[in-house]
Amino acid sequence: MKDSSIRTTMLWLIRDTFRQSLAQGIFYVLLAISVLSIAVCLSISVSGRDTLWQGDESPDFVSRKEDISKEHERLKSAGVIVADGKLTLAFGAVDVPLARDTREGVHFIELILAGGVADTLGLMLTLIWTAGFLPSFLEGRNICVLLAKPAPRWVLILGKYLGVLSFVFAQSMLFVFGTWAAIGLRTGFWDPTYLLCVPLLLLHFSIFFGFSVLLAVCTGNTVVCVFGSLLFWCIAWSMNFGRHALAMSTDLVSEAMPSSYLTTLVDFGYWILPKPADLSMLLFNSLGAGSHFGKLLDLHALEAHGFSMILSVLSSLAFAILMLFVSARRFQTTDY
Repeated sequence: MKDSSIRTTMLWLIRDTFRQSLAQGIFYVLLAISVLSIAVCLSISVSGRDTLWQGDESPDFVSRKEDISKEHERLKSAGVIVADGKLTLAFGAVDVPLARDTREGVHFIELILAGGVADTLGLMLTLIWTAGFLPSFLEGRNICVLLAKPAPRWVLILGKYLGVLSFVFAQSMLFVFGTWAAIGLRTGFWDPTYLLCVPLLLLHFSIFFGFSVLLAVCTGNTVVCVFGSLLFWCIAWSMNFGRHALAMSTDLVSEAMPSSYLTTLVDFGYWILPKPADLSMLLFNSLGAGSHFGKLLDLHALEAHGFSMILSVLSSLAFAILMLFVSARRFQTTDY
C-alpha cells in the first residue's frame, strides 16, 4: 500500500472518530465540561497585593487581615506586610480570603483545574467515554466494510488510535487554553507553565488508551474496556507508588527483610507497567504545585535513590507501543 493511501486512510479514520464522538454525544459532554469550567474562570476576580515577595524573602504563609484585625494597623506601621487579598467567584457571590498574594491565589485555582479537574477526573472520564470507540468500530457490520478495502489491518488500528488521541487533544486544548485565557483576562496573570497540561495529559492518556485498544481487539466488549482500563490504571498506580515507597524505606526494609526478592519483584512490576504516579508527579512539579500541596512523592529524594523521570516516561511509552503492536497482531489474525 502506498504512503499516500496510508495517510488518506489515517485522516479518514481520524475524521470518523470525531463523527463517532458527535453521534455518541461524547463530544458535547466534554464540550459542556470545558464551557462550564471556562464560565467559572470568567467569574473569578482578585484584589490585593500582586506579590508578597520582598527581596530574597518568600513568606509562604502569613496571617490574613481578618485574623489579626486588631493588630493590623500596628503591624502595618511597623513595616510588616499582611496578606489581605481576596478572591471572588461567581462574579462576587462567593468570597475567598487569601492567605497569600493574589498571584499565588490564581496559581492555586490553576492547580485545582490542572490536577483535580483535568489530570484526575478528566483522565478517568475520558478513558471511560472513549473506551467504547474501538469496540463499536470493530463490530462485524462496521469493520467488514473497511476490511473489504486494500488497507492493512495495522493501519486501521493505528488510525483509530490516532483518531482518539486527536479527539482528546482537541478537547484538552479547548479546556486548558480556554480556562487559561479566561483566568488571564479576569486577573491579569498569564502563567505559561499551565499550558504544559496539554502535552502531559495527552501523554498520560495515550499510554493507558493503548491498553484499552488491546482489550477492545481481544474482547470487542465496551464494558470490559471501561472497567478493564480503570482496574489496570489502579494496579499500575499501586505498583508505581509501592515501588517508590519501598525504595524510600530501604532502612526499614533492611531490618525486617526476608529480602531482596521482594525488591526485585517490585522493580520488575514497576518497569514493565506504565507509571501513572510518575506522570502525575511530572505534572505536579512542572506546574510548581509544591508551594501549595504536600508531595505524595518527593522527586529529589527519589532521584537520590537512582530514579530517572526520563527512563520512567520512556518505559511507559514503550508499554503503549507494545500494546499497539500486540493489538495489531491480534487483529491481523481475527476472522470476521
